[in-house]
Parts: sequence; structure tokens; C-alpha cells
Amino acid sequence: MTMAFQDLSISSQDYLKVIWDLQEWSGEAVQANAVAKKTGMKLSTVSGAMGRLATLGLVEHTPYGAITLTAEGTEYALKMVRRHRLLEAFLVKTLNYSWDEVHSEADSLEHAVSDDIINRIDASLNHPTHDPHGDPIPQADGSVPASTAIPLTQAPENTVVVVARVSDADPELLHYLTQEGIVVGSTLRIGRKVPFSNAVGITVVTNKTEGGAGAPVTLGEDAALSIRVETTEERPASTQQPETDRSHA
Repeated sequence: MTMAFQDLSISSQDYLKVIWDLQEWSGEAVQANAVAKKTGMKLSTVSGAMGRLATLGLVEHTPYGAITLTAEGTEYALKMVRRHRLLEAFLVKTLNYSWDEVHSEADSLEHAVSDDIINRIDASLNHPTHDPHGDPIPQADGSVPASTAIPLTQAPENTVVVVARVSDADPELLHYLTQEGIVVGSTLRIGRKVPFSNAVGITVVTNKTEGGAGAPVTLGEDAALSIRVETTEERPASTQQPETDRSHA
């Protein structure tokens, strides 16, 4: 039994989007407890919702097992993700919101707008491929721009990388990163990694927004995992500024 997208409840649409978001960021099978944590719902509530979505043919889920979107579930999830990310882009580019303000606003608007409005926003923004946080925007045909970005925690020490994506889940973190000059497009130098620590030391080489270098910053594991980066063709940091690197070894 399946249901047309417009007939799905708001909570069902939200659950599909959350499942997609979790699997997109982690690359791992989604568990019900992860959905509960992200939505703030009780595990029993999430389990019941997954059962209903499974009945509708939108997810595959067994008790205590992983949650997988079906083909139709993926289609509906991408529709919601497209709405959310285009709205974020619109709010930033047209209404001058900052990137730490738009997530909750887009959450509120994404259920109220029609497909026609979303398509008009897409056209007015000249069909953007990524939202203000660097997240790929699903296209109208359901395709998603490919990405080679890796978690900041996986970037080798003593290399130069460019910030490609930052999770929009924590507005306070986004605000802090902005203050430190860490935004999409910023160039970072990875410091020497400390054994037995998941913290990542970085120096902002170029801030895309303001330009210029910043002071060294140490990010904890959760913050570092919220940032995806791409490598550059630049020389290793040790050959560019050895004194800075040694001071933070």
C-alpha cells in the first residue's frame, strides 16, 4: 500500500527527510534510536511511525533492525530535502538571512509551499546546486549532485583543504564557526593530530567571506564531524609555514 506524497502527514514527510539526512551524512544504516535523537521523539513513537511508513511501502524496517528507504520513500524524501535546501538558499540569497538562522525557518516553510513555488524559487536562483551550508540540492528529476568531500576528521595532518559542507543541525556551532572564519569555501590547514585525541587542530588560511588568515582553532570531535572538506592541489602546509605548524605540533 502506497500513498501520494501530498497525502502524507507532515510527520511522515519529516521522518523521510530525517532518514535521508542521517544516511547521507553517516553513510551507514539508519537505526531508530538515531531518528529518535534527531527528532527529539521517544523511541517507541519512532518505532510506531516506522511501522506505518513500512506499511505504506516507503521504508523497510524490522523491530531492532536498520531503517532503509524504498525507491518511493527515497523519491519522497528527496522532494522534502529539495524543498528545504532551496528555501535555505532563498532565505540567504534573497532575504539576507545568515546561514545559522535558516534551518528552522526552512523547516517551518517547507510544508506550506507548493511545488510551483519551489520550482519558481529554483529558477529565480538560477538553479543552484548547493545550499548555503554546501549541501547538494536534489534536482527536480531526483538526481543529487555528487560530492567527493570527506569528514574533517579524515583529512590527513599537514594538508590544505577547502570547506565543502557544514551540517546545519546546530545553529550555535554555525555561529561559532562564522566567528572563526570557517565557512563554505574557506581554506584550512590541518595541524598535527594528537595521539589518543579525536580533536582536530586547524588554521584558517583563507576565509572566503572576509579574506586573510585566522588564528589556530581546535575543534572537538562532534564539531569536526559536522564539517566536510575537499583536498586542494596546494603544497603541504609544512612547506608553506613550518613555524606555524611546529608551534601547534
